[in-house]
Amino acid sequence: MMKGMIAGLALAAAIPSVRAETLYVSNERGNSISVIDAATMQTVATWPVGGRPRGITLTKDGKYILLCASNDHAVQIIDRATGKVIADLPSGQDPEQFFLSRDGRTLFVANEDNAALTAIDLDSRKVAFQVDVGKEPEGVAQSPDGKWVVVTSEDDGVVNWIDLASKTMVDATETDQRPRHVEFTADGKELWIAAEMGGTVQIADPATRKIVETLHFTIPGVQDYQLLPCGIRFTPDGKTAVVALGRANHVALVDVATRKVRAYVPVGKRVWHVAVSPDGARAFAANGLSDNVSVIDLAAGKVVGTVAVGAGPWGIAVAP
Repeated sequence: MMKGMIAGLALAAAIPSVRAETLYVSNERGNSISVIDAATMQTVATWPVGGRPRGITLTKDGKYILLCASNDHAVQIIDRATGKVIADLPSGQDPEQFFLSRDGRTLFVANEDNAALTAIDLDSRKVAFQVDVGKEPEGVAQSPDGKWVVVTSEDDGVVNWIDLASKTMVDATETDQRPRHVEFTADGKELWIAAEMGGTVQIADPATRKIVETLHFTIPGVQDYQLLPCGIRFTPDGKTAVVALGRANHVALVDVATRKVRAYVPVGKRVWHVAVSPDGARAFAANGLSDNVSVIDLAAGKVVGTVAVGAGPWGIAVAP
């Protein structure tokens, strides 16, 4: 009997934990969303959506997907149960990325064509307000305390600081070339900025709105011009930043406390954005030129699976 128990325990240990996450991947060139079962690492559905889909997230209740359909100048609401587009929100011209407010009621959208931030009230599905920002806005984030919304302006090379109380832009922080993405740490003490053409990730202090450190990346065999930081996501424990490095075809795992790269993970071609599983065990990389998603074991610092998706995967949302 004891031998049977030991054998059973050994078998249980050998079976990988079943992961219930579902991934939703926006395919920029395919005008579609790929739905991935993270447990099997298989694409289980492909949904047609609006033109040039980019930014993607889920509503707080998990019932809907919100998607920037850039060429349609709309943010689309998609029913997760059916994959059908149920509404187009008035988002302004060429929505690129957005950030769902901490309370889940407002969507802050970067409009590249008309150089503005558009705030959409999700209850009424109407524009709540709009703020002019610098040229080619893309990355958007709200500070954890709810005070700030920050928006990158790629062409101007700045991060714009919008005070939500007054709904006005009060400052602009100069960055390295073409800031593409911004991400606050959970405590709100740092803002991480991916400067694509600068080849750096810069860290700003929200208290002073000044750059306090610049991170550089070096990968053997990869030229500097290929190092194009774009997406950034933090693990739930806040200890690791997962940084997509564009045409370097790698993801960097950065220790947040020391600001040092602990590993470079080779992934598919032209990685745009990344997402992290709710348990912090895995990251997912959208590879825009190889039309696939890399599944990364964060503890091991290596790819453990590759999933074929639609044409030009750009963004990823994870549903637990």
